[in-house]
Amino acid sequence: MRAVEEKKVIAESVLDYLAGIPDPRMERTRAHSLVNILVIALLAVLCGADSFTDIEDFGIAKKAFLATFLDLDSGIPSHDTFGRVFAMLDPRALQEAFRAWTASLAGSSAGQVVAIDGKTLRRSFDDAHNRAFVHMVSAWAAQNQLVLGQLRTEAKSNEITAIPRLLELLGITGATVTIDAMGCQKEIAAAIIDRKADYVLAVKENQPSLLEGIQACFAEAIEAPNFDAVVDFAETRDKGHGRTEVRRCHTTSALEALASRHEWASLASVVRIEVDRTIDGKTSTEQRYFIASRRNLRAKDALEAVRAHWGIENRLHWVLDMAFREDECRIRAGNAAENFVVLRHFTMNLLKSTKAKGGIRAKRLKAGWNHDYLLQTLFGAA
Repeated sequence: MRAVEEKKVIAESVLDYLAGIPDPRMERTRAHSLVNILVIALLAVLCGADSFTDIEDFGIAKKAFLATFLDLDSGIPSHDTFGRVFAMLDPRALQEAFRAWTASLAGSSAGQVVAIDGKTLRRSFDDAHNRAFVHMVSAWAAQNQLVLGQLRTEAKSNEITAIPRLLELLGITGATVTIDAMGCQKEIAAAIIDRKADYVLAVKENQPSLLEGIQACFAEAIEAPNFDAVVDFAETRDKGHGRTEVRRCHTTSALEALASRHEWASLASVVRIEVDRTIDGKTSTEQRYFIASRRNLRAKDALEAVRAHWGIENRLHWVLDMAFREDECRIRAGNAAENFVVLRHFTMNLLKSTKAKGGIRAKRLKAGWNHDYLLQTLFGAA
């Protein structure tokens, strides 16, 4: 009984948040309610739909099922209606509904790694209407494996301005925020600290003086007589599929050689990770550097944070391309491409919150075949 009640709470919260989104249409043009359009679209994407035509086909095929909890007196909207509404819909409203619902589902981010990274929708460019590619910056909770939020930026370079805006919208108190070298900016570091979180930011050649300073810190630490006291070390080794990867991590809070250390909010440690990768008997070596806000950061914790960051690539972006065929999607009119990203993220979080076995693609197929499983997914399957 308790499990059923928990499912009802989760289901009602999803529908409640969608119901609160303002309708962009004039009242006299509303043959179908906005909440019906949103719910049908969400369920269709959950079951494998990748276009507005797919969504209409899903609604027609599942009309009897949908009528058990939706008022369908006006029938199923056409694909043109779905497309027109999603093109008009304010993406900020849909994103806010998503963030608020996800926060109620995920709980506190304290102690988690929150990875932030961008992704371009490759088919969203529309030369005929002078529309640039849609580029979305997303936040990913590595431990919960949930998308926490997203924000559009017109170009990858504008991630620098979009990331602080996204941080303002998220509850990240106590989390460790990880960002690749594009986001290694003083303003972004300060924004993370202002949100009462820590950071681990990648440093590459785009910050030459900072990179040289970090390397100098480790060069001095290696020569220090108290090396073991000022440098921490950890190593991991992974092997499988003909590939061996060894990661050696050093961290230090001895930053005297880093002249710009006071220009970065709460910069307290630097990190060096050396990766030996052996494939088919051939070994390559790569060194990576990071700045961090936690003083005396343990090498083990730094390795875990850096590895967790790649979850946004492997468990979000890769899945969106493979299971949702996001890079093949040609939706581009108005705000539709941006809004469809949020629908996919809704679906990802719903499927990730279930305990059923299988990958995202398999779960989507099963939801389309089995009404009970679809309802369990919507309600938060136990």
